[in-house]
Amino acid sequence: MNLQQIRHNDTLREKLASEYVLGTLRGGARRRFESWLRDDAALQRSVAEWQDRLNPMVEFAAPAAPSPQVWQAIEKQLDLRSVRINQSRKSFWLGLREDLAFWRGLGMASTALAAILITVLLTRLPEPGVAPTSYVATLSDDKAQPVMVITGDTKRRQLTVKVVTQQQVAADKSLELWAVPKEGAPRSLGLVAANGTVTLPLPENATPESVPVLAISLEPKGGSPNPNAPSGPVIYKGAWLQI
Repeated sequence: MNLQQIRHNDTLREKLASEYVLGTLRGGARRRFESWLRDDAALQRSVAEWQDRLNPMVEFAAPAAPSPQVWQAIEKQLDLRSVRINQSRKSFWLGLREDLAFWRGLGMASTALAAILITVLLTRLPEPGVAPTSYVATLSDDKAQPVMVITGDTKRRQLTVKVVTQQQVAADKSLELWAVPKEGAPRSLGLVAANGTVTLPLPENATPESVPVLAISLEPKGGSPNPNAPSGPVIYKGAWLQI
């Protein structure tokens, strides 16, 4: 792969730009991309556009410390227990645990990887009578655990919300889906169930070009009394991507 190939392949350029912004493009591939980025204005614009699409997620990211299980898994994978760690390395890993930006980025990357996996499955395993998918989002909780998968079909103008992790919602509460645009107030897309699958209308103005993020809030029974914003906490969110 070289810069000329990227310049003449819009799909490849967008794919690499999105992976670069999410942090899933790593190692030599990332360094090579950065060298191209310095000399290519179109590539710079693609990266800037993806940053604009994903930046709204930061507004919903609640501070969260990694659990002891996460740190234990890191220690096991890196074999830190069996080697003597000098003070500088110890300071590095302690700083990493406390770096909120790192964990936010990890959650975003996990969401993107889950969306990519779902996209591959939907593409490779089509079922008779199933509507083609144009958009996809994986909504995760504050621990970056996937909770819901949302797909959008532009031909049938419908959203399909599928719960992948069973949720417990009090009888006097409802879950409400919101489109979070680049500018302006969030827009309600309807109520969703805590389990199973729900189908909702797909508005014309709910495309990833104008709405980079979808979110779920916990509301009083029947939904938010404020039509222009959630009244309760935002508990799940994810990037709304075109596929």
